[in-house]
Amino acid sequence: MARIFSDHAVLQRDQPITVWGTASAGRKVTVMLGDRVVGGNADAQGKWTIQLPPQSAGGPYTLTVTADGQTVSRNDILIGDVYLCAGQSNMEFAVRASTNAMGATYGARNDQLRYLNIQKNSAATPQAELKAPVQWTTLTPETVGEASAVCYYMARSLQAQYKIPVGFVNASWGGTMIQSWIGAESLRSLSDYREGVEAVAQYGADPAAAMHAEDARSEAWWRAHDPAAAAQRAWIAPDFDDSAWPSVTPAGSWKDSGVAGFKDFDGVAWYRTAVTLTEAQAKAANRLQLGPVDTYDSTWVNGVRVGGAGLPWTWREYAVPQGVFKPGRNVIAMRVLSGGTGGGLSGPPTSRNVIMADGQTVPLPATWKVQRGSAMTGLSVRPAPWDVPTSLTTLYNGMIAPLLGYKFKLVAWYQGEANAGEEAANPGGPQEYRTLLSLLMRDWRQRFAQPALPFFVVQLPAFGSPARTPGYSAWAELRQAQAQTVAHDAHAGLVVTLDAGDRFDIHPTQKTVVGERLARIARTVAYGENPAPGSPAPISARRVGRNIVIAFRDTGSGLATYSSDKAFGFEVCARKACRYADARVSGDTVVLPGAGTAATTRVRYAWADAPFVNLFGGDGLPAGPFELDVK
Repeated sequence: MARIFSDHAVLQRDQPITVWGTASAGRKVTVMLGDRVVGGNADAQGKWTIQLPPQSAGGPYTLTVTADGQTVSRNDILIGDVYLCAGQSNMEFAVRASTNAMGATYGARNDQLRYLNIQKNSAATPQAELKAPVQWTTLTPETVGEASAVCYYMARSLQAQYKIPVGFVNASWGGTMIQSWIGAESLRSLSDYREGVEAVAQYGADPAAAMHAEDARSEAWWRAHDPAAAAQRAWIAPDFDDSAWPSVTPAGSWKDSGVAGFKDFDGVAWYRTAVTLTEAQAKAANRLQLGPVDTYDSTWVNGVRVGGAGLPWTWREYAVPQGVFKPGRNVIAMRVLSGGTGGGLSGPPTSRNVIMADGQTVPLPATWKVQRGSAMTGLSVRPAPWDVPTSLTTLYNGMIAPLLGYKFKLVAWYQGEANAGEEAANPGGPQEYRTLLSLLMRDWRQRFAQPALPFFVVQLPAFGSPARTPGYSAWAELRQAQAQTVAHDAHAGLVVTLDAGDRFDIHPTQKTVVGERLARIARTVAYGENPAPGSPAPISARRVGRNIVIAFRDTGSGLATYSSDKAFGFEVCARKACRYADARVSGDTVVLPGAGTAATTRVRYAWADAPFVNLFGGDGLPAGPFELDVK
């Protein structure tokens, strides 16, 4: 059976149950779940897919597959509701690190609640199978700590209410962009990504040719931006004589290295080292690990480009094609462009190794040769389109595609931090996010063959410096994109988290609050209960005499302000110029006294990376940020 079918698995109730796997080509295959038995045949490639009729919640059952006289069984199978949770680090964030984790741990024992963590896998082509064997895990005090906190607290709340088995699947990867999670056919429909998606496909079909093309593209960029790039290209050659270069043991910013000329330097530096491998090691070596690099690198082994990336906190680990490493001396060359704050190979020397296919390592020398290149600032280098965390489609290929065939009750999506900034790999920034989020939702619904699959989006929390004056906020722009996407989707819901953020930490620990709010939305959208409104949402902003009146829906018996008789964070704008405005609650409206001048064109609320807010609905949910034209 496919790896997702392990002991303790939970299968989606009231939907056809698809089971798949491999067998000898053409062989008859029989699947039995409880007292249901269905037969089929493996195709010419040895793949089989068999669909069982829908079943109501229950279990435990044994799932058995028989072919060629052989039987494979999975035990303790439950039928209930299955949730798919995905995104970046705030979805990946584990229960053990969350606020109130002690109480959650002691009370975790629940045989009707199980989870599955999908192993991280970036793939250039859609994968039919998960990267490695996985195991559905029953909830106990010993196991709950490794579960996604947001997903667990949501699932715990819903399972307690509906008293049916619940399983949740966590497919998340910190720091990744939404473009990584969308299938190639969908992402290719956007002209800005067509070329990159094609390059990823080429990398899947012929990695050497794709890397050669990427090397040519990268060098063309460098020659257009650095007059010395053409001459310095010779520095990647294995036989280049670097003996006159200074030596350094890189372990942080090059500004602190003590090497002459680097104390206040921003720009390009070249690093070279060599490692000796035996014939057996050279044959088995398939990856190069370099630790974090600040900020943009291009890396060659024996003159062959093997990778490059552009975020200072990501650890570089590059696949190296067979035959690139040689018996004897192997030269690693790196070109590093600083991001203006540090520069260089910033991790410890122990983070740099040649990795073998069996996981063994050969450490690189601690000492490298270094040479200063051109001084430059304000430049950013676009990584290859298959490089995580800014890759295109590769996380869909490696972590979502292997799940196709499974059915889900809902999807919870917590991502967007990586898309909030304007970066070379993210030309659209937050303005483009609405298009991408809608595309992701449509893509997954189509691929899972669940056109009405509920999709719940966790809005970005407060993080960063508080605003002293009104201005631009990438995080506010992205929150607006999330809210607008959900507002135009009948099967979606939004969780506002402004009050559960941490302006000093991009990973706020109040995951119980987020999970409970997800569960609240799910009760309405996924389970069809009588409407239980989410956060207050604005309907309109109108001039009424000298005032502006903003009407809200979903106020839960009326708006309220905490710790003041005024609402914080409202702004009135005359075209691009905005100022803070007095604001007072009146039932389901907020009134901005005296703001209804002819010059006022729009109003904003909580328009900052880390706004302080005190406007809530009567049921204790915060109003989300918004921008509205004044009518």
